[in-house]
Amino acid sequence: MKQVVESLVEGGKASPGPPLGPALGPLGVNISAVVAAINEKTKDFAGMKVPVKVIVDPKTKAFEIEVGTPPTSALIIKELGIEKGSSDAKTSIVGNLSIEQAIKIARMKRDGMLAADLKAATKEVLGTCVSMGVTVEGKPAKEVQREIDEGKYDDKFEG
Repeated sequence: MKQVVESLVEGGKASPGPPLGPALGPLGVNISAVVAAINEKTKDFAGMKVPVKVIVDPKTKAFEIEVGTPPTSALIIKELGIEKGSSDAKTSIVGNLSIEQAIKIARMKRDGMLAADLKAATKEVLGTCVSMGVTVEGKPAKEVQREIDEGKYDDKFEG
């Protein structure tokens, strides 16, 4: 019967100390190997909290690591280098995302989304921009969603 240890770690900065060490210790796995594997898999999320699952087979001491992705809003905040979203998204704009940045975030989140394709995933990211007070390409995010539907950015979704 496999054991699962779930934790929230800072991307690329997991350590053998709490919360991971004490949870993994009784399972008899090589904690430093687990931490190194987590840090390797989460390095792209530096500066963000990332949900991580360590699945351990106590008999063989083998482990696998599943990394979740941070919330879309956290990825937007990191991409823009801002502290937080707007407290009044209708009147206060806190940043401007490029369509390329929106697509990059959609690619990071794609596995956890219900979107049928990258276009739909990008429109989901833009929906988060609306509620955070973030414009896209200098325009309201809803307008860019409409432009995606019209095919204006089709060249960005190729490849």
